[in-house]
Amino acid sequence: MRELQTTVTYLEMTSEHVHHVAPPSNLKLMLLRAENITADFYRFLYLSVGKGLEWHDRRYLSNEELSAAINATGTEVWVVYVGGQPAGFFELAPQGENLIELEYLGLITEFRQMGMGKWLLAEAIRAAWSRKPERLIVETCTLDSPAALPLYQKLGFTPYAQKQKMIIARD
Repeated sequence: MRELQTTVTYLEMTSEHVHHVAPPSNLKLMLLRAENITADFYRFLYLSVGKGLEWHDRRYLSNEELSAAINATGTEVWVVYVGGQPAGFFELAPQGENLIELEYLGLITEFRQMGMGKWLLAEAIRAAWSRKPERLIVETCTLDSPAALPLYQKLGFTPYAQKQKMIIARD
């Protein structure tokens, strides 16, 4: 087991910011909401996207625990495909009345640096605001891509809190 120290930044958006971000024109993209997503497919996405980024939160959940989380009422998992292959995903989950959290967002390593990150985040924001929340939240940390925090801010999120956190990695 390893202990990983990180700084977590909590961000919010309290009104919809209209950012039209065109998808990269040189890619055959498709974004689909995964209905009744299986634990195995979600685990593939989570582990593939989180590879090298120290994603641990859901890595050790049982299939039952994971299925309950990803298929909870109001939770949505959207998968981006490039040329027919899964390339990344985002997950939205209600956190009480009129509050939605962008729980996860990311691209599989081989699909990074293709201009899709900003587009995928804009699509996640659009999907969240289509549900008419009063507030959209997300968190990122220093173990995530260094581009994450500036990108969230560029697309309209504002930091509201920060804290130090110790993560125990069991790999």
